[in-house]
Amino acid sequence: MNTSGGHGASADDDEPPAGSAGADGVRAMQAYYARRAHSYERIYHKPERQAELRAIERAFAAPDGPFAGRRVLEIACGTGWWTLHAARHARSWLATDLSPETLALARAKAMPRCVRLAELDAYTLAGLEALAAGGGAAQQALHPGGEPPAAPPFDGAFAACWWSHVPLARLQSWLALLHSKLAAGARVVFLDNLFVPGSSTPIARRDAGGNSWQRRRLDDGSTHEVLKNFPARDEALARLGPRARAPEWIEHRHYWLLSYTLA
Repeated sequence: MNTSGGHGASADDDEPPAGSAGADGVRAMQAYYARRAHSYERIYHKPERQAELRAIERAFAAPDGPFAGRRVLEIACGTGWWTLHAARHARSWLATDLSPETLALARAKAMPRCVRLAELDAYTLAGLEALAAGGGAAQQALHPGGEPPAAPPFDGAFAACWWSHVPLARLQSWLALLHSKLAAGARVVFLDNLFVPGSSTPIARRDAGGNSWQRRRLDDGSTHEVLKNFPARDEALARLGPRARAPEWIEHRHYWLLSYTLA
Protein backbone atom coordinates (compact mmCIF):
# COMPACT_ATOMS: atom_id res chain seq x y z
CA MET A 1 0.00 0.00 0.00
CA ASN A 2 1.32 3.46 -0.85
CA THR A 3 -0.56 6.47 0.47
CA SER A 4 0.29 10.12 0.85
CA GLY A 5 0.12 11.91 4.18
CA GLY A 6 -1.44 10.45 7.31
CA HIS A 7 0.39 9.04 10.31
CA GLY A 8 2.92 6.23 10.23
CA ALA A 9 6.21 5.01 11.65
CA SER A 10 9.46 6.17 10.11
CA ALA A 11 11.39 3.80 7.85
CA ASP A 12 13.70 2.48 10.54
CA ASP A 13 14.03 -1.21 9.67
CA ASP A 14 16.51 -2.05 6.95
CA GLU A 15 15.42 -4.22 4.08
CA PRO A 16 16.17 -4.56 0.40
CA PRO A 17 13.92 -3.60 -2.45
CA ALA A 18 11.32 -6.21 -3.14
CA GLY A 19 10.30 -7.94 -6.34
CA SER A 20 6.84 -8.56 -7.67
CA ALA A 21 4.13 -9.97 -5.44
CA GLY A 22 1.70 -9.19 -8.24
CA ALA A 23 1.81 -6.17 -10.55
CA ASP A 24 0.32 -3.80 -7.99
CA GLY A 25 2.76 -5.01 -5.35
CA VAL A 26 5.83 -4.48 -7.48
CA ARG A 27 4.76 -0.97 -8.48
CA ALA A 28 4.08 -0.03 -4.86
CA MET A 29 7.41 -1.38 -3.65
CA GLN A 30 9.32 0.25 -6.50
CA ALA A 31 7.71 3.58 -5.66
CA TYR A 32 8.57 3.11 -2.00
CA TYR A 33 12.24 2.37 -2.62
CA ALA A 34 12.62 5.04 -5.26
CA ARG A 35 11.48 7.56 -2.66
CA ARG A 36 13.55 6.03 0.13
CA ALA A 37 16.78 5.37 -1.78
CA HIS A 38 18.81 8.34 -0.57
CA SER A 39 17.84 7.83 3.08
CA TYR A 40 18.09 4.04 2.85
CA GLU A 41 21.32 3.64 4.82
CA ARG A 42 20.19 5.83 7.71
CA ILE A 43 19.28 2.65 9.58
CA TYR A 44 22.93 1.63 9.70
CA HIS A 45 23.81 4.73 11.67
CA LYS A 46 21.59 3.98 14.67
CA PRO A 47 23.91 4.16 17.70
CA GLU A 48 22.56 1.06 19.42
CA ARG A 49 23.36 -1.13 16.41
CA GLN A 50 26.97 -0.12 15.75
CA ALA A 51 28.81 -2.80 17.73
CA GLU A 52 26.96 -5.72 16.18
CA LEU A 53 27.10 -4.24 12.69
CA ARG A 54 30.89 -4.01 12.92
CA ALA A 55 31.08 -7.58 14.23
CA ILE A 56 28.97 -8.95 11.35
CA GLU A 57 30.90 -6.92 8.78
CA ARG A 58 34.22 -8.27 10.10
CA ALA A 59 32.97 -11.86 9.98
CA PHE A 60 31.81 -11.46 6.37
CA ALA A 61 35.02 -9.74 5.25
CA ALA A 62 37.43 -12.20 6.88
CA PRO A 63 39.73 -14.19 4.54
CA ASP A 64 38.02 -17.37 5.76
CA GLY A 65 34.54 -15.83 5.64
CA PRO A 66 31.49 -17.73 4.42
CA PHE A 67 31.93 -16.77 0.75
CA ALA A 68 35.70 -16.97 0.33
CA GLY A 69 36.49 -18.42 -3.11
CA ARG A 70 32.83 -18.89 -4.03
CA ARG A 71 30.65 -17.81 -6.96
CA VAL A 72 27.86 -15.99 -5.18
CA LEU A 73 24.36 -14.86 -6.08
CA GLU A 74 23.13 -12.00 -3.90
CA ILE A 75 19.39 -11.41 -3.74
CA ALA A 76 18.02 -7.89 -3.18
CA CYS A 77 21.33 -6.15 -2.59
CA GLY A 78 19.81 -2.69 -2.12
CA THR A 79 22.48 0.01 -1.86
CA GLY A 80 25.22 -2.60 -1.55
CA TRP A 81 25.98 -2.00 2.12
CA TRP A 82 26.49 -5.70 2.80
CA THR A 83 27.89 -6.49 -0.65
CA LEU A 84 30.89 -4.31 0.10
CA HIS A 85 31.86 -6.55 3.04
CA ALA A 86 30.57 -9.99 2.11
CA ALA A 87 32.07 -10.07 -1.40
CA ARG A 88 35.60 -9.20 -0.24
CA HIS A 89 37.10 -12.64 -0.83
CA ALA A 90 34.56 -14.16 -3.24
CA ARG A 91 35.63 -15.59 -6.59
CA SER A 92 32.74 -13.79 -8.30
CA TRP A 93 29.62 -12.03 -7.04
CA LEU A 94 26.40 -11.22 -8.90
CA ALA A 95 24.50 -8.66 -6.79
CA THR A 96 20.89 -8.25 -7.91
CA ASP A 97 18.03 -5.90 -7.11
CA LEU A 98 14.89 -4.61 -8.77
CA SER A 99 15.33 -0.93 -7.89
CA PRO A 100 17.39 1.24 -10.28
CA GLU A 101 17.59 3.95 -7.60
CA THR A 102 19.26 1.77 -4.98
CA LEU A 103 21.43 0.04 -7.58
CA ALA A 104 22.74 3.46 -8.61
CA LEU A 105 23.90 4.03 -5.03
CA ALA A 106 25.50 0.58 -4.92
CA ARG A 107 27.25 1.26 -8.22
CA ALA A 108 28.85 4.38 -6.74
CA LYS A 109 30.61 2.37 -4.01
CA ALA A 110 34.17 1.08 -4.36
CA MET A 111 33.14 -2.57 -4.57
CA PRO A 112 35.52 -5.54 -4.73
CA ARG A 113 36.55 -6.30 -8.31
CA CYS A 114 34.55 -9.54 -8.37
CA VAL A 115 31.21 -7.72 -8.01
CA ARG A 116 28.67 -7.20 -10.81
CA LEU A 117 25.28 -5.51 -10.40
CA ALA A 118 22.09 -6.45 -12.23
CA GLU A 119 18.37 -5.71 -12.11
CA LEU A 120 16.41 -8.82 -11.15
CA ASP A 121 13.03 -9.59 -9.62
CA ALA A 122 13.90 -11.25 -6.34
CA TYR A 123 10.59 -13.10 -6.08
CA THR A 124 10.77 -14.85 -9.47
CA LEU A 125 14.50 -14.77 -10.40
CA ALA A 126 13.27 -14.57 -14.00
CA GLY A 127 16.16 -14.01 -16.37
CA LEU A 128 18.85 -15.02 -13.89
CA GLU A 129 20.56 -17.46 -16.22
CA ALA A 130 20.98 -14.81 -18.91
CA LEU A 131 22.33 -12.30 -16.41
CA ALA A 132 24.77 -14.77 -14.89
CA ALA A 133 26.03 -15.76 -18.32
CA GLY A 134 26.59 -12.13 -19.24
CA GLY A 135 23.74 -11.93 -21.76
CA GLY A 136 21.31 -9.79 -19.75
CA ALA A 137 20.80 -6.21 -20.89
CA ALA A 138 20.36 -5.12 -17.27
CA GLN A 139 23.82 -6.28 -16.20
CA GLN A 140 26.04 -3.46 -14.98
CA ALA A 141 29.80 -4.06 -14.77
CA LEU A 142 31.56 -2.18 -12.01
CA HIS A 143 35.05 -3.11 -13.18
CA PRO A 144 35.32 -3.88 -16.92
CA GLY A 145 38.61 -5.71 -16.45
CA GLY A 146 37.34 -8.02 -13.72
CA GLU A 147 36.27 -11.66 -13.88
CA PRO A 148 32.97 -12.35 -15.72
CA PRO A 149 29.93 -12.84 -13.49
CA ALA A 150 29.26 -16.21 -11.94
CA ALA A 151 27.83 -18.80 -14.30
CA PRO A 152 25.14 -21.13 -12.94
CA PRO A 153 25.22 -23.12 -10.86
CA PHE A 154 26.35 -20.71 -8.17
CA ASP A 155 28.02 -22.21 -5.12
CA GLY A 156 26.99 -19.46 -2.74
CA ALA A 157 23.93 -17.30 -2.05
CA PHE A 158 23.36 -14.32 0.20
CA ALA A 159 20.37 -12.16 1.08
CA ALA A 160 20.30 -9.41 3.71
CA CYS A 161 16.91 -8.39 5.07
CA TRP A 162 14.99 -10.11 2.28
CA TRP A 163 13.61 -13.21 4.03
CA SER A 164 11.29 -10.97 6.07
CA HIS A 165 9.60 -9.65 2.91
CA VAL A 166 8.59 -12.98 1.42
CA PRO A 167 4.97 -13.84 2.34
CA LEU A 168 4.84 -16.86 4.63
CA ALA A 169 2.70 -18.81 2.18
CA ARG A 170 5.38 -18.39 -0.51
CA LEU A 171 8.52 -18.76 1.58
CA GLN A 172 9.14 -22.49 1.17
CA SER A 173 8.52 -22.42 -2.58
CA TRP A 174 10.76 -19.37 -2.91
CA LEU A 175 13.55 -21.12 -1.01
CA ALA A 176 13.16 -24.15 -3.28
CA LEU A 177 13.45 -21.83 -6.29
CA LEU A 178 16.63 -20.27 -4.91
CA HIS A 179 18.10 -23.68 -4.11
CA SER A 180 17.41 -24.81 -7.68
CA LYS A 181 19.88 -22.17 -8.89
CA LEU A 182 22.65 -23.42 -6.60
CA ALA A 183 25.12 -26.29 -6.82
CA ALA A 184 25.45 -29.07 -4.28
CA GLY A 185 27.75 -27.86 -1.52
CA ALA A 186 26.64 -24.25 -1.92
CA ARG A 187 26.85 -22.03 1.15
CA VAL A 188 23.67 -20.02 1.83
CA VAL A 189 23.50 -17.12 4.28
CA PHE A 190 20.52 -15.01 5.28
CA LEU A 191 20.74 -11.90 7.47
CA ASP A 192 17.66 -10.13 8.77
CA ASN A 193 16.15 -8.06 11.57
CA LEU A 194 15.03 -9.15 14.99
CA PHE A 195 12.11 -7.19 16.39
CA VAL A 196 13.36 -4.93 19.16
CA PRO A 197 10.81 -2.65 20.85
CA GLY A 198 11.97 0.94 20.77
CA SER A 199 14.35 0.31 17.86
CA SER A 200 12.14 -1.46 15.30
CA THR A 201 9.14 0.07 13.59
CA PRO A 202 6.00 -1.11 15.43
CA ILE A 203 3.89 -3.80 13.79
CA ALA A 204 0.70 -2.18 12.51
CA ARG A 205 -1.29 -5.32 11.77
CA ARG A 206 -1.18 -9.04 11.00
CA ASP A 207 -3.01 -10.52 8.05
CA ALA A 208 -4.93 -13.79 7.76
CA GLY A 209 -1.79 -15.55 6.53
CA GLY A 210 0.15 -14.66 9.67
CA ASN A 211 2.28 -11.98 8.01
CA SER A 212 3.09 -8.83 9.92
CA TRP A 213 2.93 -5.37 8.34
CA GLN A 214 4.54 -2.07 9.27
CA ARG A 215 3.45 1.40 8.26
CA ARG A 216 6.45 3.48 7.21
CA ARG A 217 6.58 7.24 6.82
CA LEU A 218 9.26 8.71 4.54
CA ASP A 219 10.89 12.11 4.51
CA ASP A 220 8.57 13.31 1.74
CA GLY A 221 5.55 12.70 3.99
CA SER A 222 4.26 9.63 2.15
CA THR A 223 3.29 6.55 4.12
CA HIS A 224 3.70 2.97 2.96
CA GLU A 225 2.50 -0.36 4.31
CA VAL A 226 5.39 -2.84 4.16
CA LEU A 227 5.41 -6.60 4.76
CA LYS A 228 8.00 -7.37 7.46
CA ASN A 229 8.07 -10.74 9.23
CA PHE A 230 10.22 -11.61 12.24
CA PRO A 231 10.73 -15.39 12.37
CA ALA A 232 11.95 -17.29 15.41
CA ARG A 233 14.76 -19.81 15.00
CA ASP A 234 12.63 -22.96 14.89
CA GLU A 235 10.16 -21.39 12.47
CA ALA A 236 12.93 -20.40 10.07
CA LEU A 237 14.69 -23.77 10.20
CA ALA A 238 11.44 -25.61 9.56
CA ARG A 239 11.07 -23.86 6.19
CA LEU A 240 14.49 -24.64 4.73
CA GLY A 241 13.55 -27.78 2.84
CA PRO A 242 15.24 -31.17 2.33
CA ARG A 243 18.52 -29.96 0.80
CA ALA A 244 19.59 -27.81 3.77
CA ARG A 245 22.36 -29.31 5.89
CA ALA A 246 24.01 -28.22 9.15
CA PRO A 247 21.98 -25.04 9.68
CA GLU A 248 23.43 -22.50 12.08
CA TRP A 249 21.37 -19.73 13.66
CA ILE A 250 23.09 -16.77 15.33
CA GLU A 251 21.22 -14.02 17.17
CA HIS A 252 22.62 -10.59 17.88
CA ARG A 253 20.61 -7.89 19.60
CA HIS A 254 19.04 -6.49 16.42
CA TYR A 255 19.90 -9.05 13.72
CA TRP A 256 19.80 -12.78 13.11
CA LEU A 257 21.91 -14.83 10.73
CA LEU A 258 21.04 -18.21 9.28
CA SER A 259 23.63 -20.19 7.32
CA TYR A 260 23.62 -23.70 5.90
CA THR A 261 25.06 -25.90 3.18
CA LEU A 262 23.04 -27.48 0.36
CA ALA A 263 23.14 -31.21 -0.27
